[in-house]
Amino acid sequence: MYGDEIHLWLHRIRAERLQHEAHEAPRRPHRRTRPARARALRARLGWTLVEVGLRLATPRLPQSGLTARFDH
Repeated sequence: MYGDEIHLWLHRIRAERLQHEAHEAPRRPHRRTRPARARALRARLGWTLVEVGLRLATPRLPQSGLTARFDH
């Protein structure tokens, strides 16, 4: 009845506004537009940070005097 028509009318108005906003919004470059070298550097930095975090999170075992002498 009337509720269905009003719902559809409001839906169309909202859809038109969203389309208008989408056309006016500045476009950002897609993620894949970065150079391959920059992606590789970012990946290497990320894995280095993961390694540092794991080393900090892992408890150190107490070393006895005998093992400390042969570490050099």
